Amino acid sequence: MELKAEIIAVGTELLLGDILNTNARFLSQQLSLLGLDVYYQEVVGDNPDRMKEVICRAVDRSDVVVLSGGLGPTDDDLTKEMVAQYFELPLIFHEEIMEEMTQYLHGNVPPANKKQAYIPEGAKIIHNSYGTAPGILLERGGKIVILLPGPPRELEPLFLEQVKPYLRAKSDFVMKSKVIRLFGSGESAIAQKVKDLMESANPTLAPYAKDSEVTLRITAKAHTEEEADGCIAKMYEQVADRVGEYIYGFDDDEMKIVVCRMLKERGLTIATAESCTAGMLSSMIADIPGASAVLFESVVTYSNEAKEKYLGVRHETLEQFGAVSPQTAQEMAEGIRRASGADFGIGITGIAGPDGGTPEKPVGLVYLAVAYAGKTVVKELNLYGSRRKVRYASCLHALNEVRKILKSA
Repeated sequence: MELKAEIIAVGTELLLGDILNTNARFLSQQLSLLGLDVYYQEVVGDNPDRMKEVICRAVDRSDVVVLSGGLGPTDDDLTKEMVAQYFELPLIFHEEIMEEMTQYLHGNVPPANKKQAYIPEGAKIIHNSYGTAPGILLERGGKIVILLPGPPRELEPLFLEQVKPYLRAKSDFVMKSKVIRLFGSGESAIAQKVKDLMESANPTLAPYAKDSEVTLRITAKAHTEEEADGCIAKMYEQVADRVGEYIYGFDDDEMKIVVCRMLKERGLTIATAESCTAGMLSSMIADIPGASAVLFESVVTYSNEAKEKYLGVRHETLEQFGAVSPQTAQEMAEGIRRASGADFGIGITGIAGPDGGTPEKPVGLVYLAVAYAGKTVVKELNLYGSRRKVRYASCLHALNEVRKILKSA
């Protein structure tokens, strides 16, 4: 059976932006993996009339409705009351819930919490060992309504342990996705090359821009995981034929993870000399567990004097070409490699902005160099955006140059 699902987040604090609605993201991902089509998400405040309206609309148009929040002990926690009213069901007291709360609260149950032991008649209890509010699972008239507590530390394990197996048995489909991570070309250029593939209904292909890089998500819906994997593999082959030169990783891979993994596998080390990025590149590498195996040394040489003193950049080079120049970047990379003894030396110099640019050397102009095995690759970048974006993109380009060298070696 093909099911349509809807997510309703309850809480005025969500509408006001006081709390980030991470539950909707988690639930949407999980429901999609189960083969359910998530067509709607809504957020509603703690208002009885508006809650009734939202619940009525959701149950009318969707097969599965998942509500989060509003199951606490206070007067404005009204989710189960509004659901019970919609289905015209009385709330029934459950002694077993009171016992569970007593154990959870070590015998000190405030009187207000008794409210949480009332469940709509005929509903199944989703037992909660992570808090005081039990979840609720209700089936009526071919519809499934699931109520879950709002705190993510309670909602997520309850869904994974109890709700997910229940819904898996209800659905005849599974949905799987593969994220392809690309770097070195913009979203519009990538999208143009795979435009016809994006018209496919199953599997689907969708592009997303993400902080100086691009991702393509392949999603397949099928009766079995094996069938879905097969659909994804065929689509990936077509994508790789067209944009394979830009693919660097998949799913949770990040450029820094991929490059560090490649360096570790080959037993190679890296050292960085940074000017405009001011240590951002070495910090990115250091984010990776076990980075000490690859990150040999790092220096931040903002001033010309520092470039000369620590990297051996020639005074004549700085005088003739300036700090932001391909010549300086090359000498920075070669200097840090020579001084550290690392296999790779990286030099980055540029104008991150928002000021400091000139007509000849505008904001966003960056030169990076990678020295390895007696050769040095120098790259000119013309970047745009905020200061942070220019610096971050510079680091990604530097890592990508290392990746390309390692891949071709």
